[in-house]
Amino acid sequence: MPLKAVILIGGPQKGARHEGDPADGLLPAPRGPQPLPGVGAAGVQDPHQANRTQALNYGCIVANADTQEVQHYVEKPSTFVSEIINCGVYLFTPDIFQHIGEVFQRNQQELVLEESSNGWQRAEVIRLEQDVFTALAGSGKLYVYKTDGFWSQIKSAGSAIYASRLYLNQYSKSHPERLAQNKPGGPVIRGNVYIHPTASIDSTAVLGPNVSIGEGVTVGAGVRVRESIVLHGASLHDHTCVLNTIVGWDSTIGRWARVEGTPSDPNPNDPYAKIDSETLFRDGRLTPSITILGCSVTIPAEVVILNSIVLPHKELSRSYKNQIILALPALSCHPSPGSPCSAKVAVCNSLEGLGPSQRLGSFDCACSA
Repeated sequence: MPLKAVILIGGPQKGARHEGDPADGLLPAPRGPQPLPGVGAAGVQDPHQANRTQALNYGCIVANADTQEVQHYVEKPSTFVSEIINCGVYLFTPDIFQHIGEVFQRNQQELVLEESSNGWQRAEVIRLEQDVFTALAGSGKLYVYKTDGFWSQIKSAGSAIYASRLYLNQYSKSHPERLAQNKPGGPVIRGNVYIHPTASIDSTAVLGPNVSIGEGVTVGAGVRVRESIVLHGASLHDHTCVLNTIVGWDSTIGRWARVEGTPSDPNPNDPYAKIDSETLFRDGRLTPSITILGCSVTIPAEVVILNSIVLPHKELSRSYKNQIILALPALSCHPSPGSPCSAKVAVCNSLEGLGPSQRLGSFDCACSA
């Protein structure tokens, strides 16, 4: 059955679409007797305001101040168009399929008229923002519905912690009962902290602000956790310090260890600033960001892990700083072409010309018999 037919089962009058990368408090829309603007139109966008510089990184909307009709839309313009940006949250009527079909037919006609090496891509791929929204702007078929909720993209691990902070702050206003409170015999809570009911937290631990503790997590005596996400099954042994870090599932941090990252928050002095999409490397070096421990990572006692990314199932034996730590197995010294070890040797050979500060990670390049 075609996807269109599946979506239209039951005869819905409207359907919502939410991009996968934003964290937002925009939906659900406020309830009330007043209808959304553009009822009967093809679609409604949820916009948000950004500063003039960062607006160039998003789809920019020019809307009528009175009717909220989208008059002009440009996806990631090269010059300033508007401070109102597309947030990736949409409400469509079934009429949107007609417009998508028109775009497809137009692409097919252009393919016939223009012989191009990538023409088949234009004919087969329909881009919602660049193709559909650009055509609908100014036609009376596309509107914006402005809300005051938070919004942030999750393009990097660092932005995940910032998004968690936004959600925790939202909970403090809408569902304060979901957040942990200071209680006699319980851990010290500072700011917004979520603790899963199955987690075991020592009464001498200090958590917060902006901490999320997952299912089955164990937190020992004297542990300090701040601006971090601890996923289910993780274990933080006594007197560990975890700052600006995502601790993966079933990972273990030993006694007196310190795991810390560098926050990548937006400018606090600009109310419309968004978090920047940071690059993994800058000038040949790993960009300082939050520390990430993959699932089932073991950190020994009394070490420091700073601004590093540890891939899953890695058991560390010492301190690391500004590194991506890979877990590659030791295999045969004489690999056949295409074997796993040949890939490992290729990686090691490519790193021979790099200095220690430029290497992707710390791992054993030697093979065992």
